[in-house]
Amino acid sequence: MLLITAIIAALLTLILVKLSFAVINLRRENKVSLGSGGNEALERAIRAQGNFAEYVPSGLILIACLELNGAPWWLVLIPGLSLIAGRVFHAQGINQVPPNFSKRVLGMKFTFCTLIALAIINMAWSLYKFIA
Repeated sequence: MLLITAIIAALLTLILVKLSFAVINLRRENKVSLGSGGNEALERAIRAQGNFAEYVPSGLILIACLELNGAPWWLVLIPGLSLIAGRVFHAQGINQVPPNFSKRVLGMKFTFCTLIALAIINMAWSLYKFIA
């Protein structure tokens, strides 16, 4: 079972829905059906949503692989929480006026470090399980 992955995926999905609603609301307010219409707030919201959608799937796949391969619960949970934190920091940083680059950079650092760690942990755990 993927209990930890399910919780992490559910939380990340709620964040994605929130980011999506922000885009929808700004599109309605500004009467823009495609693209950003030159609206800076809408452009930021679109990129926050797009950036989220670009990085989260790889993280979730790697988290699920760990859990499916029998990694300890904490080895699944900690990167999951780190991925959530990174995505929240990034979205907050990009959506602030003016953009908060320190939060945005912190979010990307959390995200990249988490993805790299997940790739390494998955390789190490898989080799350990294969040899053992």
